Amino acid sequence: MTEIDLRPAALVTGAATRLGLAFARALAMQGFDIALHYHHSKSEAEAAIDEITALGVHCQGFQCDLAGEGVNTLVDEVVERFPALQLLINCASAYTAAKIAETTPALLKQQFEVNFFAPFLLSGRFASVVQRGAIINIIDNKIAFQQNNYAAYLLSKKALAELTTLSAAEFAPNIRVNGIAPGVVLPGSNRTEDYIAWRVQGIPAGRQGHVSELVAAMNYLLQNEFVTGQVLYVDGGESINQRGLNAEDYVPGSGS
Repeated sequence: MTEIDLRPAALVTGAATRLGLAFARALAMQGFDIALHYHHSKSEAEAAIDEITALGVHCQGFQCDLAGEGVNTLVDEVVERFPALQLLINCASAYTAAKIAETTPALLKQQFEVNFFAPFLLSGRFASVVQRGAIINIIDNKIAFQQNNYAAYLLSKKALAELTTLSAAEFAPNIRVNGIAPGVVLPGSNRTEDYIAWRVQGIPAGRQGHVSELVAAMNYLLQNEFVTGQVLYVDGGESINQRGLNAEDYVPGSGS
């Protein structure tokens, strides 16, 4: 048997950049071969493949539009190259801000296709072809809130959180399914330092998170085989920092 037949492999979606690349790199350092999914980021994917291959494992890129028909065959294509596939990380994401009244049918469809339909379909096929393994869905700590400014995105991620528990029940005991809900860790390049400082004010831990802390969360979910159906918030407590209105905080006359 070849190394590829024996060494465990992971399919990481959206792995050419940012958090997906961080997960892929960390898994490669642990001895996983990497099926690196990407869509538009071809040059970044090629650089990532070179970097991961240099770590002493096999890495191959798989270009796929997760909103297209290719999502239906992606897992099978990966298994042809990496028969020892054991892990699926659904990390690819589409993120567009729009309130409910501003959301077009096309935007609603696109957000759900990438953020929910693709993980749904990939997870189902993964469970059909992998005898034993794990799935980790990368969600968002926004699912703890009702931020209508991100209506379609937020609803698709809330659906992904529900899929995490539903699929964990269906795929047990051979496939464990968990989620990670990151907070302020990798803000978009358009976010200013003032914006980050403003966000930190709402984080009980008092700081921005680090990618290494998300990788640590991934490692915990992989190593603890008695954990399934859970969504692990890695957000410094931001998702619990919502007191709501209550009588003990009420100041007479403040409602006028």
